[in-house]
Amino acid sequence: MSVFRIGFLPLVDAVLPIVAHEYGLARAEGIELALVRDPSWATVRDRLIYGQTDAAHLLAPLAIATALGLDRPAVPLAAPFMLGLNGNAITVSPAVAAAIGDATDDAAAIGRSFAGVAQQARDAGKRLRLAVVHRYSSHNYMLRYWLAASGCDPDRDVEIVVVPPPFVAEALQSGEIDGSCVGEPWNSVAVARGAGVIITATTQIWRRGVEKVLAMRTATLGERADDVAALLRALHAAGKLVIDPTRRGEIAALLARPEYLDQPAELIGRALGNRLVLAQGGAARDLDDFLVLHREAANFPWRSQAMWLYTQMVRWGHAGADLRDLARAASVFRPDVYRAALGQTDAVIPSASAKVEGAIGAPLGAGSVSGRLILGSDRFFDGQRFDPDDVEAYLSAVTRGR
Repeated sequence: MSVFRIGFLPLVDAVLPIVAHEYGLARAEGIELALVRDPSWATVRDRLIYGQTDAAHLLAPLAIATALGLDRPAVPLAAPFMLGLNGNAITVSPAVAAAIGDATDDAAAIGRSFAGVAQQARDAGKRLRLAVVHRYSSHNYMLRYWLAASGCDPDRDVEIVVVPPPFVAEALQSGEIDGSCVGEPWNSVAVARGAGVIITATTQIWRRGVEKVLAMRTATLGERADDVAALLRALHAAGKLVIDPTRRGEIAALLARPEYLDQPAELIGRALGNRLVLAQGGAARDLDDFLVLHREAANFPWRSQAMWLYTQMVRWGHAGADLRDLARAASVFRPDVYRAALGQTDAVIPSASAKVEGAIGAPLGAGSVSGRLILGSDRFFDGQRFDPDDVEAYLSAVTRGR
């Protein structure tokens, strides 16, 4: 039986390959999965590009940056399957949370309050230090997007540093950082220890924010086409199982095992159920669409989402504005491979490969090649829209005044 080695980080959104392995869904498709846990995204990426793994649970922007050769020689990567949307939160120290004031579900109001606190700290000579999990992460770009739209310059008013997810709670507890944008369960771990307070979630910044992908070297698509298709079908089957609320407890217990997340099942189960405790001692609160793992074409690799990520790289000086690189970024996401693998299953497959991001305010029917596709709201909190056919106008709008 063919083996697929998959690298992952201990995060709740690694659940699909874990479930595909543990529930025999991959074996049912004729492949065996070997899961390789790593401590940092740099290690996950390096194992992939040097051939120690065949695929990876990977940050979407990191897959794009690797393919473009940002900060290192380019390695062509492909992302034929999304492993989930959103699932991250912004957590700050209790002192910063107290300075911000009462919590609200309004990301704009929280952002303005945070901007005021950050500017006071800057004026006092000690900028707030905020951690993200990698330079090329959706965490970095979503945090920057929120800060900038809230009147806080992420390059001048605060300091942004990199801390791998498993170390964020300790960094908050020690005072090394004042806040972070990280995935679950690490926000909840910080809250449980009294080291952090969740002030907003990325779903409140971009309702359908692109997050982790299944990434592989582009050559693998040709060399192991049948295995890749089998893997995508197994992940699709895992998605159906994971969103079953009757399975949530057992899946949380599975993820809690030492070889996977090694954290309390209670914290993991809440994240799977879109419920978080925001501050130590508080009650769990519902957060709509906190982590979207399967429904509403959540696993479909929309090329417009890859293009939006590229515009954020350009916006913050991580990439040059180049239409050829924009096309390369879009080509990392492979809806064609997704369609070919899942065309004979019960998957609902969009007929388009790109869409205007941020344009859907309420559930909306969309064209599909199979099944009935309803897309939920994908609004940005500041009302911006990203039209993949007019990237220059979008970049002009978001960079105006910088």
